[in-house]
Amino acid sequence: MTDKLRIVHCFRSPVGGIFRHVRDLTEAQVAAGHVVGIVCDSTTGGEFEERLFEQMKDMLALGIHRTPMQRHVGPGDLASARRTYRIIKELRPDVLHGHGAKGGAYARLFGSLLRVSRSRVARLYSPHGGSLHYDETTATGKLFFALERSMAHFTDCLLFVSDYERRTYRRKVGEPPIPNILVYNGLRAAEFEPVPIGPDTADLLYIGMMRDLKGPDIFIDALAAAGPRLGRALSAVMVGDGDDLPRYHAQVRRLGLQSHIRFLPPMPAREAFALAALVVVPSRAEAMPYIVLETLAAARPMIATSVGGIPEIFGSGSPALIRPDPAELADKMSEALADLAAYGRLMPDGPDLRARFGADVMAAEIEKAYFAALGR
Repeated sequence: MTDKLRIVHCFRSPVGGIFRHVRDLTEAQVAAGHVVGIVCDSTTGGEFEERLFEQMKDMLALGIHRTPMQRHVGPGDLASARRTYRIIKELRPDVLHGHGAKGGAYARLFGSLLRVSRSRVARLYSPHGGSLHYDETTATGKLFFALERSMAHFTDCLLFVSDYERRTYRRKVGEPPIPNILVYNGLRAAEFEPVPIGPDTADLLYIGMMRDLKGPDIFIDALAAAGPRLGRALSAVMVGDGDDLPRYHAQVRRLGLQSHIRFLPPMPAREAFALAALVVVPSRAEAMPYIVLETLAAARPMIATSVGGIPEIFGSGSPALIRPDPAELADKMSEALADLAAYGRLMPDGPDLRARFGADVMAAEIEKAYFAALGR
């Protein structure tokens, strides 16, 4: 293959949607004949993520390189930046693709430094929400968006995972002075196979990061309110990990739901889908969440909040969409569980989902962006 590229993906946190996106993308890029590597934080993630890295390591010719990267800007960034730059320089990438705020900053700065001493390096950035979630009226938001405007001069292409994300960038940062494209997250063909529920399933499933941005507290409050409306106690499984997990345990105890909610560590989404009849995504903010795509591809009924790019998946008028509000979620839980078969018929069409959100479509569009950035 004459157009084989050396591609390095740089991101901070190897958990959640960003990690899922990078895994799918690297798999498709390796299959296309490219040489790929990963640089990310070494202090984030647990046993589940370690197993995923183990599965990936043999296919990544440029390796998996993990080094401490702190979440927030601070003095430790200097040492982290030096370590990360040395790793990336040794990998000699043709394409440096940054994901999330920290990965995007590193990829664009270090790609620019590499240009001083060697041939062209394509510098691409996928925000994945990231710093775009900040309020532009706050001092922190103003700082981040000013930095983002300055970073555009070190960027060859912006890759947005939803039209919502692109509109948010334009509103908070400004019209990009560089090429930018919309490429939806994509799923592998096997993920469009239905997942049947198992025996003794719970009523409801939450799966995702245990942090307020994703709405686990909304889910727990809604569960407490929905049970009396149906005349029975509802059961739930909550799958995931995160710094805020102890607070959600405390919330469950405070509401007397210990016997109705089971907490489980991270696991593959399709395994979790078999544990409950109805999936809930109660996020306060999103870009283009994989968990929504995975749930619908697996033919599982779900309730989701109408935030970020989620309406682009369902259609803005879908009755499955709600505001991130416990009372509204409780109403929708009661309605859906009262006749789950009828509710399931409200979900988007499977063939249409596959045509719009396939991993092959995603990888092909991103590869085009790489070659365009390199002038090939």
